[in-house]
Amino acid sequence: MLPLRGPLLTPVATRFYSDSMNAEAGNQHFELELQRLEKRLDELLVICRQLQDENVSLRQRQDGLMEERAKLIQMNDQVRSRVEAMITRLKAMETPA
Repeated sequence: MLPLRGPLLTPVATRFYSDSMNAEAGNQHFELELQRLEKRLDELLVICRQLQDENVSLRQRQDGLMEERAKLIQMNDQVRSRVEAMITRLKAMETPA
């Protein structure tokens, strides 16, 4: 270790100066990290809201499609009954009475 001369800092003073610089740098790093996390949290909240809105929209669409499907099944059953009735009448017309 070099001998200390003149107005140079003593090792104790250097240690305290260095510690305060490290603490300040640590605080700045902590603040930057906290700001980064806050920004990321805000982004995640926006994404969460978008997903909730999309989920509501998809559920409404699904409900509409299920209603449409039920109507189509009902119409299909009605058409089938009509076709079966026509076939029965046609067969009845073919056989001599």
